[in-house]
Amino acid sequence: MLLVHPVNEVVKFIPVLIGSVILGTNTGNPLWGLIVLAAIVGFALTRWFTTTYRVGTTDIELRTGLIQRKKLSVPRSRIRSVDIEADLLHRVLGLAVLAIGTGQHADSSEKFKLDALDADDVPRLRTVLLAHTAGSPESTAEQQVPSLRKDPPVSGNAREIGHWQASWVRYAPLSLTGFAIIAPIVGLAFQYGFDQIVFSSQAVHSIEDGSAVRIAVAIVLLVVAIVVIVSLAACTRYLTTYFRLRVLDNDRTLHLRHGLFTTRQITLDLARFRGATVNEPLLLRIAGAAELEAIMTGQSPRQKILPQAPRSAIERTLAELLAPRAVRRPGAANELSRLGDSAREPTVGRAHATVSTVALIAHGPVARRRRYTRALSPIAIIAVVMLINCLAGEYFSPWWWLLPALAALIAAALANDRYRGLGHAVLPATDDSPAWLITRSGSLDRDRDCLEAPGIIGWTVRQSFWQRRSGIATVVAATAAGKKRYLVVDIPLDQAWDLIESATPGRLGRR
Repeated sequence: MLLVHPVNEVVKFIPVLIGSVILGTNTGNPLWGLIVLAAIVGFALTRWFTTTYRVGTTDIELRTGLIQRKKLSVPRSRIRSVDIEADLLHRVLGLAVLAIGTGQHADSSEKFKLDALDADDVPRLRTVLLAHTAGSPESTAEQQVPSLRKDPPVSGNAREIGHWQASWVRYAPLSLTGFAIIAPIVGLAFQYGFDQIVFSSQAVHSIEDGSAVRIAVAIVLLVVAIVVIVSLAACTRYLTTYFRLRVLDNDRTLHLRHGLFTTRQITLDLARFRGATVNEPLLLRIAGAAELEAIMTGQSPRQKILPQAPRSAIERTLAELLAPRAVRRPGAANELSRLGDSAREPTVGRAHATVSTVALIAHGPVARRRRYTRALSPIAIIAVVMLINCLAGEYFSPWWWLLPALAALIAAALANDRYRGLGHAVLPATDDSPAWLITRSGSLDRDRDCLEAPGIIGWTVRQSFWQRRSGIATVVAATAAGKKRYLVVDIPLDQAWDLIESATPGRLGRR
């Protein structure tokens, strides 16, 4: 860690080092860069000398800081997740970073991380810290925890429900991750005067002095270059982040392992699993792909299970993930293990193909009309303003009328897609599975949420002024997991009460 800390801090403060070099060059004192570098390295070295931790029988403590001493203490009974990370330098040195989660959101400076652990000792330490969540002896749990230096074994107790394939990288450019990577780099370059170099170059002046055809060609080439660069950035991030992703389910915990340079292992306690979300952005949906996220209590609301992947792979993993809750209850896993895999697999296939592929109920003509009204009203107002100006004698080219006409076509298509994506369903409880609430909404960013009804802790039936006049409402299911609020939008009011009663019988009482 005497090597890792200085390297990480130098990388973090690269803009400061560049600024110090520029300052030293302009003032004729090149030692400025070396002074700043020495200060950064010295500060990084103090982190190793001032950081200690202790794993006790009831809690785990972390002390760090030189000028401002900080002590973090977490009771072991509050630990909900233990994540393992190891970047390229850590892996070369045989080290790993262990991050402890308690189910509460915390700033990066407040997160409990142990950075300096031997990679061989991390799996056993994770087993010890999560022993109270597994409900099984440490020796049994330790056999199910994968090692950081090798792929997790697939056995009868830990079956693989999803894995990454290299061909999935073709879906990476269909997300906005490429823009998120390129935008900060471009902004930093413009901050240091890159824009002045570009706009004052001879090539730009030759385009400005050229014909309209040359300008159009230049714009097309610029757009193509941006698309290519953004796509390459998205593919690179996709490969480095999700390389060799594997999702293992041992009926008690869910293990995720992925990463090319920085490997990461995530352990999720299935006792806190409340459902799953299929995210279908517009471009991914057109390409027949989607993303899969887990709905967990005490976890990030967007805990990704599978990244951009074909819809068939998403549905297959979703069906396995939403296996009957009977196999999650204490003691049920041991019973199924005695019966064998032949008795377990058909149950999964029968029960939850319905949850993942159930046909949703449409919300009716009123919901359709509201989508068209919201999409077309702003365009209609703009058209009326243009017409008033035209009648008032203000002249403008007739070609300007193409703008609201094209916008109306796009808005109508968007409104139709939003209505087609709107729907809900309630699957009643069975002997081996609880009731499920399935809701879907959105167009540009569409989510289909599958939520366990026992995880719903409250209901809200909300009506705006226009909803009251139309006889519809928005039903909000409150839960401690995931996004906390799951909406069934613009449902007829008489169906709202039936939905609540179907999902949570007896919750309404007498009205």
